[in-house]
Amino acid sequence: MNRNDLRRVDMNLLVIFEALMFEKNLTRVAEKLFMGQPAVSAALGRLRDLFDDPLLLRNGRGMEPTARALAILKELQPAMDVISGAVSRAKEFEPASSCDVFRIGLSDDAEFGLFPPLLRQLQQEAPGIVVVVRRANYLLMPALLASGEISVGVSYTTDLPANAKRKTLRDIPCKVLRGDDRPGPLTLDEYCERPHAMVSFSGDLSGNIDLDLAKVGRSRRVVLGVPQFSGLRALLAGTEMIATVPDYAACALVEGCKLRAEDPPFPIDAAQLSMAWSGVHDNDPAERWLRSRISQFMAAPLDIPSA
Repeated sequence: MNRNDLRRVDMNLLVIFEALMFEKNLTRVAEKLFMGQPAVSAALGRLRDLFDDPLLLRNGRGMEPTARALAILKELQPAMDVISGAVSRAKEFEPASSCDVFRIGLSDDAEFGLFPPLLRQLQQEAPGIVVVVRRANYLLMPALLASGEISVGVSYTTDLPANAKRKTLRDIPCKVLRGDDRPGPLTLDEYCERPHAMVSFSGDLSGNIDLDLAKVGRSRRVVLGVPQFSGLRALLAGTEMIATVPDYAACALVEGCKLRAEDPPFPIDAAQLSMAWSGVHDNDPAERWLRSRISQFMAAPLDIPSA
């Protein structure tokens, strides 16, 4: 196909094709691209004619890409990244007049403990923008970045897509939250004897804290697992339960209530909170502005009251 033949190709179809390859579901693609499902179905038909391939085949209750579709995606996605980047760099970004939509992935601790001041700053500088937050963690982040559902994410991260970039924002020291009124910090014995609440996105009842406890020959008793940090304020108040959380989540949880935060009575290896973004957005002026504000507000030191 020469350059003149490209005039026959609707770029919108290629965007839909990419979304179909990741979502494998017409309804989800329609929701993601703000289209009606009949329009997505019609687009799939045109794509099948364009590439002379079924592209997606029924597999039980789901759909799976054909080998030809996966080969096309492998060639097409880098080209679309280049085109998207070129278009983005061709326009300047003025926060005060922007109506852009920014899609950010945040782990629950980052959303609860660090996002509110960042959002206030974004709204002050760019009152016309829209911010969409998706729940992300080290398991979800790679797929969210690869599919384009988010342009940037903040979480503890491990493996990332090949074209992703990463910047460490801060260490994640831990604090022990407690809602009782007894004076003095917890000893290691008291920490291990107390019932523990744990925030667990996946529902697991053990984590890195238990590995650190094992290093000093101790263990804890987790009696409650919850999916998000916001519930801990009410759940711990006036009880013997304690929770070990990132310092920035502790800072938000103790504000305006009787919970207090203290240092754990044993060493905890601090993980790192990172910002990751798709390489295609690396030089996008709007995304660079967003990342600069994330760095400014999510890496700032905290002043955590102890009582």
